[in-house]
Amino acid sequence: QYFILLIITDGVITDLDQTRTAIVNASKLPMSIIIVGVGGADFDAMEFLDGDNGVLRSSSGEAAVRDIVQFVPFRKFQNSPKESLAQCVLAEVPQQVVNYFSTYKLQPPNNPAAK
Repeated sequence: QYFILLIITDGVITDLDQTRTAIVNASKLPMSIIIVGVGGADFDAMEFLDGDNGVLRSSSGEAAVRDIVQFVPFRKFQNSPKESLAQCVLAEVPQQVVNYFSTYKLQPPNNPAAK
């Protein structure tokens, strides 16, 4: 099984070090984290968690095994078609799933619908 955690927030992170450590630990698990920022808050810390600009590290310096976070500021899409938001929110999930299976040299499960 592979899990996707969707977080919708209207605020900023107040415990950035703990959050970074939790994400680095979660990067070993079969999961992705999608964060949608709603409202006018300063979401720079959320952008930092989205490892697109380099490897995310915990406060102790441990590097994330893989990028599992996608941050999307809703305000950039509030006047766009809903498909645009959905496309951006889900854009990195396929590659994150592939990266998980590749990192641990796992074969995708058989399609249960085919039985």
